[in-house]
Amino acid sequence: MANYQYRGRGARGEEVKGYLEAASESAAADQLLARGVIPIELQHAKETKEINFSSLFGRKVSLDELQIFTRQMYSLTRSGIPILRAIAGLSETTHSQRMKLALNNISEQLVSGRPLSSAMNHHPDVFDALFVSMIHVGENTGKLEDAFIQLSGYIEREQETRRRIKSAMRYPMFVLFAIAIAMVVLNIMVIPKFTAMFSRFGAELPWATQLLIATSNLFVNYWPLMLLGLGGGLVGIRYWHKTERGEKQWDRWKLRIPVVGSIIERSTLSRYCRSFSMMLSAGVPMTQALSLVADAVDNAYMHDRIVGMRRGIESGEAMLRVSAQSQLFTPLVLQMVAVGEETGQIDQLLNDAADFYEGEVDYDLKNVTAKLEPILIGIVAVIVLVLALGIYLPMWDMLNAVKGGK
Repeated sequence: MANYQYRGRGARGEEVKGYLEAASESAAADQLLARGVIPIELQHAKETKEINFSSLFGRKVSLDELQIFTRQMYSLTRSGIPILRAIAGLSETTHSQRMKLALNNISEQLVSGRPLSSAMNHHPDVFDALFVSMIHVGENTGKLEDAFIQLSGYIEREQETRRRIKSAMRYPMFVLFAIAIAMVVLNIMVIPKFTAMFSRFGAELPWATQLLIATSNLFVNYWPLMLLGLGGGLVGIRYWHKTERGEKQWDRWKLRIPVVGSIIERSTLSRYCRSFSMMLSAGVPMTQALSLVADAVDNAYMHDRIVGMRRGIESGEAMLRVSAQSQLFTPLVLQMVAVGEETGQIDQLLNDAADFYEGEVDYDLKNVTAKLEPILIGIVAVIVLVLALGIYLPMWDMLNAVKGGK
């Protein structure tokens, strides 16, 4: 996605400036219209932007903090407390420095007469396009508390999904980390002792022993170059991932990782269905909702597919047709979309599709450890086999030589 610099007019005619990320200029214009901003000037952002030191050194606002904020705002707006007083009060109680700075700035903008969505729009590092658009819809319909409770439920489900994925991956990552530490210790401290012992006999060593000695010499003699290469590789991969092509390629590969890829894919599709349903039920036009949802899925590969769906709808095609052409959904979900399109309840059917995907993700996460255990056991078995052959075969040969000499 590209960065765009925009200048426009807010709901009350005030001038609004800022930056946003979008796949194209039309997608950026859709985002601005969904936020209640009429674009006047829209162009690619220059490389030299104003440096935001709080974003560089401050701790990012987590989903937990955003969830607390939306819950508190729902309670305060439902109780009839004015928005300005609610925002000012929450800015004093929050523990996040970035959230505090954002809320203080929002309070200043509210005092100057700007609407809440327009004020939040100036802080995309805290409130994304989906969040701002929902607040904008809530303001226009007079149901701001409903917008906050919908966002709260959406963030809560997102938290739960991420929590389950992290919990399921904790054991495999721990095993792989332990294997890596064990290999470093063996190559630096253990194998050199055997190497010195074998070299005194001058006998021909088997391939497994030669492999262990070669890797040990590499670790002992060239560890600075290995660390430099590892650091350079990580920096290079990070730089490549920051490019548009690299981000799309990685997000596509991520969906094809054995065992884990299908979980990531269905979790992303659940986010798509849930956020799309929420936008449609709030009254956001379908094309604008697709533009916002494309950014919400947080996957560049799926982002392009969803943008393609939006283009298809703009050209007059049905939702079912563009959904099938995207090749993102299972036949069951396509049937739900078809029924929802026929009955005019596509938002409810998309919500059911999100529940379906979340159920599959939950089932796979419960069994992911059982699926990964054979792979991890196989890796450990190969390492143990090479170590056993590399260390014990020469010892047996030396023992046989000693017996033969007697």
